[in-house]
Amino acid sequence: MKIALVHHWLVAERGGERVFEALAGLFDSADIFTLVYDPAKIPPALQHRPIHTSLLQHLPRSAAWRRYYLPLFPAATERLNLKGYDLIISSDAATVKGVRTDVGATHVCYCHTPMRYVWNGCDAYRSAVHPIERWALSAVRRRLREWDYEAAQRVTHFVANSKNVQNRIQRYYKRDSILIYPPVDTDRFTIPPGRTQNDFYLLVSQLVPYKRADIVVEAFNECGKPLIIIGDGPERAKLERRARSNIRFAGRRPQAFVVNAMQECKAFVFAGEEDFGIVMVEAQSCGKPVVALGRGGAVEIVEPGVTGVLFCEESAESLLDGIEQLEHAQFDPEQIRTSVLRFGRNRFLREFSEFISRIGSA
Repeated sequence: MKIALVHHWLVAERGGERVFEALAGLFDSADIFTLVYDPAKIPPALQHRPIHTSLLQHLPRSAAWRRYYLPLFPAATERLNLKGYDLIISSDAATVKGVRTDVGATHVCYCHTPMRYVWNGCDAYRSAVHPIERWALSAVRRRLREWDYEAAQRVTHFVANSKNVQNRIQRYYKRDSILIYPPVDTDRFTIPPGRTQNDFYLLVSQLVPYKRADIVVEAFNECGKPLIIIGDGPERAKLERRARSNIRFAGRRPQAFVVNAMQECKAFVFAGEEDFGIVMVEAQSCGKPVVALGRGGAVEIVEPGVTGVLFCEESAESLLDGIEQLEHAQFDPEQIRTSVLRFGRNRFLREFSEFISRIGSA
């Protein structure tokens, strides 16, 4: 069987890329395709693998400016050469679900979320960008929605990364899916022996509009508690200008730094609606409680009063209420860690392998 793996883009090491890395390890002889990649930022396990790219790779600053090329995504996706492949596995939060395949080929899409630019995240992006970008997004949104819906009908089987995304796949694409939670490296994110807990709160996130780091900054500006933010993105400069001295921006850091910060923080905070929320699981694997918005993937991860706090509204005031609840609660680190071991990497590999075997024998 000739197998191709397709990921929307390989320009950083985030949750989606860690899922794709696991898939690449599971299918180690498969060919790899992506719209655009940055050789300096792909996961280490993929650096020895040949990577086939789209026409976007040849455009100016393709990795950094990829969002400006959004109108070209469908054409670039459909021109990826997947002729001759029997099984195509796409890992998608953009358009690669729409790759063209041979008649009779099986296409499994592991969906991180339907494309945010045109579906559930569109308003957040529109409110945060320059007016010219806002106009451009409005101009192409309807056409991209229509293309994305039609592209989703080409997929043979959808796999959702959470119940939250499973509901979106049904709502936007009218397609059924199975649920396989993404892999989390619970062997690396652990409770260290003898480590002293510090008083700072932690946010690890890409700094883009829908992650709502602005709410976290506003809340910690008001309460004055120490906060460390790890991550980078187009929102960083604006957030740094607004932040007070109790908030430190650490920028993009290697995973060892992230693990250490999670092991030492008091709690992890998150104010946006996540598709699933691998980073929240990583924090809980380190025995740390999570304060998160009670929507999306967080409700599948956080057990209120046992492993963290879920606050109700997407606002600084509601987040502050959640922090206040956490300050007056007691949490057992071992119980927190045990609650998320169900999301481990080996479980993902087993469930995905079993699914591929089932559809292959059907």
